[in-house]
Amino acid sequence: MSLEVLSPGLATTVQDRGRFGYYRFGIPQGGAMDQYAAALGNRLVGNTADAAVLECTYLGPQLKTDARVVIAVTGAPVEVLVNGEPAPQNARLVLEAGDELSFGMLRGGSKFFVSVAGGIDVPRVLGSRSTYPIGKLGGFEGRAVQAGDVLPVGEAMPRELAVMESIPEDLLPTYDREVAVRIMLGLYDHKLTEEGLANLTGADWTLTPVADRMGLRFDGPGAEWKREEQPFGAGQDPSNITDAGYAVGSIQIPGGTQPIVLHCDAVSGGGYAQAATVISADMDLFARMAPGTKVRFVAVTMDEALAARAERNARFARVWE
Repeated sequence: MSLEVLSPGLATTVQDRGRFGYYRFGIPQGGAMDQYAAALGNRLVGNTADAAVLECTYLGPQLKTDARVVIAVTGAPVEVLVNGEPAPQNARLVLEAGDELSFGMLRGGSKFFVSVAGGIDVPRVLGSRSTYPIGKLGGFEGRAVQAGDVLPVGEAMPRELAVMESIPEDLLPTYDREVAVRIMLGLYDHKLTEEGLANLTGADWTLTPVADRMGLRFDGPGAEWKREEQPFGAGQDPSNITDAGYAVGSIQIPGGTQPIVLHCDAVSGGGYAQAATVISADMDLFARMAPGTKVRFVAVTMDEALAARAERNARFARVWE
């Protein structure tokens, strides 16, 4: 069976848990920007955790199915429509052949997900079905979907569908307009001025519209770098370094003005100092933000970061009970 794309939405791509083991070659891990929300959808339709879903950004697609199929829509709160009639989000839905799925207004966040029993069955590239548009890898022909595309759907798991008909309230993610994001300082936080470091970890920052799967830019009071003689090969700006690898979640502050959080499709290295790194447990939060969201970056220790990761893993385990 398949889903026909009648209208593609703003930036709809196929994503799964990501492409691992190739970052050292400059190929990012990719995958759904909100791994937790995507996992909820796969759980509802009876998929395994690694099944590919559609990641939708702000404006969702219009899809038509050619056979009976089970779907779920999770992630950012959005109006779900089946043949123009409202349908529940965060619940399992059954579409019959010829039914059309579309979406209305987004009421928070930026990313929502369409999960289909059997998963979006595009070929794996380097171990993943995730779309990396910059490198034209994975997904459907290495790009966001377009009108007229026909997306293949795999066979549903040969077992009873998941017992979870809808997601319990306490497992749903939240979409707040004020968010605390935990970070670990380094590798180059020592190059910030005292005031710059205080601003980074103590001021409010506002998400700008300049935000995508590669990086998200924040506006605020700035975080100034120390004026020092630059090493040979580095640029003239104090935020430049000769070169370094970028951890996923690295925070750069070009010119000491607007922090940029590097996300799942970001480059793996370059010549900007990384003032801090967002902990892995909080990376999903950026898919739950809309422009204008207020963010406070909170510095934590390694022990606190590991505890947060364990808590996140426990939450995932509850989804798959």
